[in-house]
Amino acid sequence: MSTGPQLVPPVEPRERNWLPMAMAAVVVLVVAAIVILMMGRGKGAATVTPISAKPDPYAANLPITDVKMSESSNLAGGKVTYIDGHIANNGGKTVSRVLVQVLFRNVANEVAQNETQPLKFIRTREPYVDLEPVSAAPLKPGDGQDFRLIFDTVTPDWNGTYPEIRIVQVDTK
Repeated sequence: MSTGPQLVPPVEPRERNWLPMAMAAVVVLVVAAIVILMMGRGKGAATVTPISAKPDPYAANLPITDVKMSESSNLAGGKVTYIDGHIANNGGKTVSRVLVQVLFRNVANEVAQNETQPLKFIRTREPYVDLEPVSAAPLKPGDGQDFRLIFDTVTPDWNGTYPEIRIVQVDTK
């Protein structure tokens, strides 16, 4: 016996649970913040030393040799420029800090970019290049050490030749 159409009770719409989506968004934001902080770790704002600044008197004892430049892409799709070289301490004092001025020139041989940075020593090269400040392993008389300078941006006016590197401040013990 058939009694006609059966009525199905209406289905009440379920309330959406937003908690998992909110937690996922928080995790993504935290990871993004950590990545941004790690990329900028150890880098301060670029400073500028006047072009007319005299080199540090002890700089004559610190020859810079074997300078090489390279570039790579960063995670944001930009270009990072590296200057690697070797510095020796031919003087009689232990060096705990070296501040260098790097001058990039344009086609007219005018300074297109002037940036001052502390020199950082290369601590390890494998599996990646790891840097440390000079103060972490001061340069004793007669010693030498490889270094790296990092530039997140180089002016598009740069003529492509190796920049001038000048030692403008040296801290000794």
